Parts: sequence; C-alpha cells; structure tokens
Amino acid sequence: MALADALTDLQAQVGTEIHTSDWLEITQDMVNAFGKATGDMQWIHTDPERAKTDSPYGGTIAHGYFTLSLYPQLRNLVDESAPIFPGVKNVINYGLNKLRFPAPVPVGSKIRARCELLAAEEVKNSIELIEKYSVEVEGQDRPACIAEAVMRLYY
Repeated sequence: MALADALTDLQAQVGTEIHTSDWLEITQDMVNAFGKATGDMQWIHTDPERAKTDSPYGGTIAHGYFTLSLYPQLRNLVDESAPIFPGVKNVINYGLNKLRFPAPVPVGSKIRARCELLAAEEVKNSIELIEKYSVEVEGQDRPACIAEAVMRLYY
C-alpha cells in the first residue's frame, strides 16, 4: 500500500478505537525483571511480604514505567510477521505527548490495552500517528496508564 493510500485510510479512522489487546497477566517475575533492568527495586514492587503489611494496596504493584513499556507488546508492534498496517516497512517510536498513571497494577492482575487513533498526518515522507494508549486492569474502573503515543510509519 502506498503512503498516500495508507494516510487516507488512517485519517478515516481518527477518533475510533483501532486496537484492543488480549489480556496479559502481570507476574512478580516480570516486575522483578523490570526492577533489575532499571535499578528500581523499591519494596512496593519487589518485596511481596513487606507489601502485604506496608503497602496501601495489600501487595506488590507493577512499576508505572513497566506498564508503559508494555505498549509495543500489547499494541502488537513487535511481531514482524503481522505488521500493524498493510505495507508498512518500519514503525518508529517517536515519543509521548502525555502520560499519566491514574491507578496501580497489582501483581497477579490482568491488563489489556485499548488504542484510539487521535491523529494521522504526513510528516517527512512518513505517517505520524498519535494514539491514546489506555491500560485497563481487569476488575478496576480506573485505567492504570493513559498515554498519547507518537509513532512514525514508513512505507
């Protein structure tokens, strides 16, 4: 698909939800690995025994930035055999416009992403997309993460 055709298709989808992921269980091992990789081994994330008694959540919670970092996986950006848009050759993470963590992700809970297309514009021989990435926690009313993710698609 040519860039112009893809842009027309995407602009017609602005304002709609374009992706809902499968549920993903957040395990203590995942949270610990993120803590080790980033050097953030704060007890509220990595010490289940202490978190049972000292945390306002009654257990450990995922790092906010861990929840954010799951965007490529939950959005299905990392599966080369299933490109997110027909004909796209390369998808580049360009950054974030807004980011909030309104609610915790308790370890052992399941999360999923909902992505709404906010904008699609041609920028420097690419399509720049802005998506609202919202992370739902199964059984919770408030989202755990809301971000405006910016990416560029190259055809």
